[in-house]
Amino acid sequence: MKTLITSLFFVIVCATCFAQDTKYGVKAGMTVSNLDFDGNPIIDNKHRNGFVFGVFVDYGITENFSIVPELQYSGEGANASDFRNDYLNLPVILKYNIFGKVSLGVGPQVGLKIHKDNDGFRNFVFATVGYFEYAITDEFAIDARYNYGLSNVFDSNLTPEATNGVIQFGINYKL
Repeated sequence: MKTLITSLFFVIVCATCFAQDTKYGVKAGMTVSNLDFDGNPIIDNKHRNGFVFGVFVDYGITENFSIVPELQYSGEGANASDFRNDYLNLPVILKYNIFGKVSLGVGPQVGLKIHKDNDGFRNFVFATVGYFEYAITDEFAIDARYNYGLSNVFDSNLTPEATNGVIQFGINYKL
């Protein structure tokens, strides 16, 4: 664990020192989420529409490559009231500008459940992120992403297993 934290710290320091361009921004948008059950779902599993908002820093490493850590609120889970969860997510996206105003990215994400306590859901979940961005102007961009859950959202003492599957559509404003 110490090696992972030290490595992450080293990457962030190097990225900051050699950054071509650093931009800060805010984002807002909507989420469409669902629980992907392993086996038969325990509920009528309808998707949940929610919203996402947050802040980000775009560290330019080269002209086409950047690292984008974000801190965002995201409403996730299923539509049934007992299966709705709100998370404070921390994705770290490795973003590559393919051409012109189009960028693609991938990265890991950790989520902290902030809505309820002792409800049968885990407090931390992990996911991977696939990211697409189109820059409308230098300040405004639209993005779409898919968060693929890697960890079971239920506590380990419960029988069902499920992961979050989340589609996000948003607009970004770089300050």
